[in-house]
Amino acid sequence: MPRIKGPAATEPVGTPAHPGGARVRQRGLCCAATEPAGTPAHPACGALVLATVFLGLLAAVPAFAHEVRPGYLELNEADPGAFDVVWKQPRRGALLLLLDPILPDHCAEVARQPPENLAGALVERWTVECESPDGNQERTFHGETFAIQGLERTLTDVLLRISFANGDSLTQLLRPEAPSATVDREAAGNALPYFRLGVEHLVFGFDHILFVIGLLFYVRSPWRLVGVITSFTLAHSITLALSSLDVVKLSSAPVEAVIALSILFLAVELLRPEEQRSPITTKSPWLIAFAFGLLHGFGFAGALAEIGLPQRAIAMALFLFNVGVEVGQLLVVAVVLALVAVVNRIGIVVPELILRTPVYATGIIAAFWFVERVARIVV
Repeated sequence: MPRIKGPAATEPVGTPAHPGGARVRQRGLCCAATEPAGTPAHPACGALVLATVFLGLLAAVPAFAHEVRPGYLELNEADPGAFDVVWKQPRRGALLLLLDPILPDHCAEVARQPPENLAGALVERWTVECESPDGNQERTFHGETFAIQGLERTLTDVLLRISFANGDSLTQLLRPEAPSATVDREAAGNALPYFRLGVEHLVFGFDHILFVIGLLFYVRSPWRLVGVITSFTLAHSITLALSSLDVVKLSSAPVEAVIALSILFLAVELLRPEEQRSPITTKSPWLIAFAFGLLHGFGFAGALAEIGLPQRAIAMALFLFNVGVEVGQLLVVAVVLALVAVVNRIGIVVPELILRTPVYATGIIAAFWFVERVARIVV
């Protein structure tokens, strides 16, 4: 079918200007004028795709974020053969995962402290004596297996870290599909599991995902997309490093509440007519990304603080965790861009209400998160 030229070049001949709907190739939330002919399709025009992504998230999780937190099992050799054990398992309110660490058979418990109920976790501490079977302390635990009973029935991971008196340290990531690990003393100092934790924290940190997707609504060109992503990355890298290294410390509870508020701010701005929006959000979205990125960095640091950093590989573990966060962020952006390209290629006509639905839903869920997190602080 032939097509006409000019501002309506994307409409087939005979198609009304906007037959109760709005084409994807429009500005912002498709509530403003159509883009000039030849304007490339971009995420800011792909609200339908964002709706698809958003609904997929809703189908995957309830209305809360950062609840797929990793567990943490640490053994620290205080004296030759004597290890102080710290076992931290995630919890939500009174709900506690039924997980039990399984140590090598020759480890005998000699002392135990009362458990601690912390925000989001139950922490247990005890001491075990684990003499090496062959008497060689340099080979303690080598070739032996650690496991987490019940982990296969969950969606969470457990980070295992063993620190030895000679300064060696081992880090292993136990997962539901692989709830046990065999120790290799020759791999001491490996911090690679922190990369995977960084990716998972972003991918399963649905408040961070909603914020990144919300920023894409403001982006009108590939260069602006680069500026927004770079600003967000630089900002949260700064505060992640400062907080993880104890240069700047903020309580995690108010930080998470304000992160929810940042998402609500984006949703409210997106629902306003463009001429009524803040000049900063329309002309300098990178500045919004940077300002709120500083805040989100403290959120990333809070998750990393729950796990801890290996004392002999702090810089590498911090670097790998941050790189993992960036990879997860780029994966989210890549998926959105791919879906935007598909939808714009098909040229679907959709009602404007449907295009606005994900933004309304984002605002509602962000408001719920904010009230819930503030309530935790007050109560």
